[in-house]
Amino acid sequence: MKKALALVLAAAMAFSFVACGGSGTSTSQSTAASGGTSTSTASTGTATGDASGGKVYYLNFKPEQADQWVELAAQYTEETGVPVDVVTAASGTYESTLKSEMAKSEAPTLFQVNGPVGLAAWKDYCYDLSDTELYKQLTSDSFALKDPDDPNKVDGVAYVIETYGLIYNKALLNEYIAKDYAVIEDIAEINNFDTLKAVAEDITAHQDDLGFAAFASAGMDSSSDWRFKTHLANLPIYYEYQADGITSTEAIKGTYLENYKNVWDLYINNATCEPTMIGSKTGDDAAAEFAMGEAVFYQNGTWGYDQVKGYEVADEDMGMMPIYIGMEGEENQGLCTGSENYWCINAKASEEDIQATIDFVEWCITSETGKTGLKDMGFVCPFTGFTEEFLPANPLVTAANEDVAAGHKTVDWCFTTMPSEEWKNGVGAALLEYAQGTGDWSAVETAFVDGWATEYAAANG
Repeated sequence: MKKALALVLAAAMAFSFVACGGSGTSTSQSTAASGGTSTSTASTGTATGDASGGKVYYLNFKPEQADQWVELAAQYTEETGVPVDVVTAASGTYESTLKSEMAKSEAPTLFQVNGPVGLAAWKDYCYDLSDTELYKQLTSDSFALKDPDDPNKVDGVAYVIETYGLIYNKALLNEYIAKDYAVIEDIAEINNFDTLKAVAEDITAHQDDLGFAAFASAGMDSSSDWRFKTHLANLPIYYEYQADGITSTEAIKGTYLENYKNVWDLYINNATCEPTMIGSKTGDDAAAEFAMGEAVFYQNGTWGYDQVKGYEVADEDMGMMPIYIGMEGEENQGLCTGSENYWCINAKASEEDIQATIDFVEWCITSETGKTGLKDMGFVCPFTGFTEEFLPANPLVTAANEDVAAGHKTVDWCFTTMPSEEWKNGVGAALLEYAQGTGDWSAVETAFVDGWATEYAAANG
């Protein structure tokens, strides 16, 4: 396991992301994604650090770990006496919440950006982390977000590495393979788009006999559409960047949009529901369909394990394969691995609060309690202290490690260079219209290419 973790981190190292003094009482708050309801806990303790009088306010991005962050913050306060407030933005509202909170007198001391594009709006608020253990403990400098105006200044540090692809049910796929009509004899044969397409369409043709569909629903409500307007869209962007030898652009050409169309067609025409229904399908629907054994394939990432574990699909039957879109040499393509979760410390906070925040995050990544807490959140963290005992028990993480060990070329997270959330929304709306039959593919191409240029120009003045 240790060797596998080293391998996945080594692969991730190749990425180019342009690609914890005083006593007191703390109140840790979590705003849930579902309804924005705040809950709080309080604890007291005796401080042991150097941040006398300092406090921490963490604006958390991940709703699925909201309660766990509150618990970890309370443990820190009990140990040190330093107050730590945790507020979690509702799903899809982080940027607007951050803008609102930063305008307050008690602004977040710890926040996050999603990469170079997100950093552009907040680089003036980023404290230089280059002299901190948070930065020095990174397994690779590629996980540091450098300042665009000063490459020696570290504006952010990635605190979690994640992987996504096509999660699949090995038991269902082997049940299909056992049929006389199956077009493959082994799961390993699915290593390119043509074979994936042949298998998916054959499952659809024999769905009544098999009792399950090829793909979980491609839900296009706000809890699910990011899987396709962002994560799936990463593939044509990645291959265009590779072909052009670039890591970002002010004007995407859309070279591989036909490949994007082909895989989107495969998803929506071989799923648990008709294409006209995906506008009402949610992320929970897709997760449930996979978890209950109603679909073989489910596009999502390592973070999705908690949603599907403990139901019809046993852990040993969960695998993950790359999203194939029909590119030459894709037999050697790996999973999409990277980060859009970079911690930044508010440079405009008081010196005491800055030091308190540095102490808190360094405790999170170096102490037994902190590392265990991050492991329990399901995080694969890119810091030297995260040895095998701090690797989460997650079969999808295991699958990601195995994919790297097999020598496959990891796909970078190029979606961190997408020009804006509005660009994603435009692509998502066009994808939905096309799927429902109320729009054509040319609208997707327009949203993708023209929308990129427009949004990039707007964001860069």
